[in-house]
Amino acid sequence: MEINHPETLAEVSHQFSRYQQAITDNDIAVLNELFWDNTLTLRYGIGENLYGHAAIASYRGTRDATSVARVVGKTIVTAYGRDAAVTNCEFTRGNRQGRQSQSWIRMPEGWRIVAAHVSYLGG
Repeated sequence: MEINHPETLAEVSHQFSRYQQAITDNDIAVLNELFWDNTLTLRYGIGENLYGHAAIASYRGTRDATSVARVVGKTIVTAYGRDAAVTNCEFTRGNRQGRQSQSWIRMPEGWRIVAAHVSYLGG
């Protein structure tokens, strides 16, 4: 298996950047697009466990988006072959430090997040 194929890294890094910009802009359409539209998709958030794309999309549509902007720090993107990758980043929102991990798979419709986890340091 080839690790960190340059073209694959570039593709996933681009989608990761789209996701981060969509978080800042609260662009729900892009956020929903980038999660795999399937019941197997999951997102563990700060205060919620979401199972399935419908639950994730519902959460995005109803959450308070007044303070979602954040500053992304150290980021690591690792590609495993040509169709799988993980992204991990540290971020700051206000005075809180957090981290985010995502598993990305190349689907027929493009790169999609199949699992994600977001948490703050210290709970």
